[in-house]
Amino acid sequence: MTRFLLLLACIFLFIFSWPTIKEHVNINDFQKAIDSKISDLKNNKELQETIETGSEKIQQAWNQLTSRINEQQRNTESNQENKIDLKTPSNHLFSINNIELGDKEESITKHLGKAKRSSLNEYGENWNTYHDNYQHFFMVMYDKNHKVSGLYTNQNLIASTKGIKLGISKDKVRKNLGNPLTGIQKGFINYQFQKNSDFDVYLLDGVYVTIFYDKHEKNTVTAMQLIRQDIEQKKKDYYPAVSSALVNGFEYQLFDLTNSSRVMHHLPILTWDQHVRITARDHSLDMAKNQYFEHTNLKGQSPFDRMSQDHITFLMAGENIAYGQLSSIFAHEGLMNSLGHRENILQKGYKYLGVGVAFNEKSQPYYTENFYAK
Repeated sequence: MTRFLLLLACIFLFIFSWPTIKEHVNINDFQKAIDSKISDLKNNKELQETIETGSEKIQQAWNQLTSRINEQQRNTESNQENKIDLKTPSNHLFSINNIELGDKEESITKHLGKAKRSSLNEYGENWNTYHDNYQHFFMVMYDKNHKVSGLYTNQNLIASTKGIKLGISKDKVRKNLGNPLTGIQKGFINYQFQKNSDFDVYLLDGVYVTIFYDKHEKNTVTAMQLIRQDIEQKKKDYYPAVSSALVNGFEYQLFDLTNSSRVMHHLPILTWDQHVRITARDHSLDMAKNQYFEHTNLKGQSPFDRMSQDHITFLMAGENIAYGQLSSIFAHEGLMNSLGHRENILQKGYKYLGVGVAFNEKSQPYYTENFYAK
């Protein structure tokens, strides 16, 4: 490669020096010398191989550069074409994708079609997931009267009469909304939130508003959950009643949340893998039963050992685990604020994901995510 660049430099030097050379040399003799050198170069196989190798490397670099430029252009065009015109909510402080609490399911279905997925959540109701290949991702909970009783998004779909939107700072949120709650009352028990947590909870106009922050993006708003007060209070305990339907719900919700975050970072979506889901669930069950929280199990097996034992072939793989978060939403937002787990979620090379959830005797959930590529 160095010889090739040196040769190019000599050619350019010769071209620019040609007028001076003509005045001081015999053109015929010079031409004969040039012809001789050209003949030598043509017969120099080592030089020809160097030139070919150099040309290939330059072509590869050029292809990579143009590919990146085209990808950035497609992302920009896609964002411009698909940008939602967010309107200030008219009946409440907040809206998500121009939907407010109390809106009718019928009008949402008419506008957006059927939900992509409907799965049980911690409130004993379903999160109904809407998105276009995980673009414009949000979830809606309906009450028994088919009206919106809960909303969530981790994309740019938040609008507010208070100026709250995706990407603004925690300081600005607290300046506009005041001090957040320090805990939440459930019956006679007051469940305290951890100090310096990565989310704030407010009770505003009969709505529990949870605002999540991304500490890797300067503590800016990264997601929002809205739950009607009566729905929250109906859930008497902090942790939900356990069922197989809730296990499935938490697993699929965590999968969808992961893909939504990947799309926000311009990454390809992952494919659900039933095989590795079993590996993930077995590890969550083992942690819940034996009361430990580690990537390496009590037999000394790593995530890679367990995947290999389950006959999963992979070129690269990773594992995320979480414990104690009251829902997949809180688990996902927590994982995104943990650097190593965040790197797994946003790893470009992964192709498949399986999620496994299990609960211990106190109804506390354990979450395991297994990522891999073949």
